[in-house]
Amino acid sequence: MKKPKIVSKWKTLFKPRIYGRYVNDHTLIYNGKWHLIGITSKKGIPTHERYFVYANGDSLNSSFRECSKVIDNGTLAWAPCVIEYNSLYYMFYGPSPTKLAVSYDLGDWFGQEIHLNGNPPMSCHRDYFVIKIDSKWLMYVSGMKDGKSSIACLESDDLINWTFVGYALTSGDNSELNPSWGAFESPFVVKMDDGYYLFTTYTDCSKNTYHNTLVFYSKNPYCFGCYNGENGTENYAKPITKLYCHAPEILKENGKWYITTCGWRKSSFTKGAVKIAALEWEE
Repeated sequence: MKKPKIVSKWKTLFKPRIYGRYVNDHTLIYNGKWHLIGITSKKGIPTHERYFVYANGDSLNSSFRECSKVIDNGTLAWAPCVIEYNSLYYMFYGPSPTKLAVSYDLGDWFGQEIHLNGNPPMSCHRDYFVIKIDSKWLMYVSGMKDGKSSIACLESDDLINWTFVGYALTSGDNSELNPSWGAFESPFVVKMDDGYYLFTTYTDCSKNTYHNTLVFYSKNPYCFGCYNGENGTENYAKPITKLYCHAPEILKENGKWYITTCGWRKSSFTKGAVKIAALEWEE
């Protein structure tokens, strides 16, 4: 097991000036250049977040260019996750019901029907992350379970038909935060060696917790346990570290690791920008 550690100062990667005033939860994908798609609005009100801002850049060490807005369908658009498969790009986003769009070029997106079998019995689905592990696609999604925060796990062979297989992370009675929408936000899973690292921002959206990201480790990508607070017993999941960032993406370029942070202008130290820092993994 290794422990991720932020080892540099934060620098600005992108800040919107045309289509919004900030970037919150976002996704990054590389296909010869980097592409960023993220939540934005011009007023900083969640109910006004009805499209994503799209930007791109040549390197994680240079500023990105603002290109356009995407997914402007007149409904809420939160927390995108974009993956590439068979020369197509698939974007999963919320809030519930789960939405899917497909693109050839990351600029023009077309709605695609998606099927969730055994849809997890949880409220406020949002904040999607998708990764391929062995022959299966796994989807992690934030929400609630029995009135407490959780991250559900679904499985697919084709990115269209998904089956709920359980909860990757839950919270216990002694967990510190339990807002009605769920405190686990923006899951991101990294596979390294023979284990898996789940990054999730744990917040009630107050300034005191806005940059509180926990990292959990497991050898089983389907189960990271039950978090029962920092003082939980040995039978509960304990984070291997805590990072000062919000809704991070974990990236790799030229053999070096990076981490991003973002957020609302009123809550985040980024003042609406996506910032990036170097990341190292300690034994």
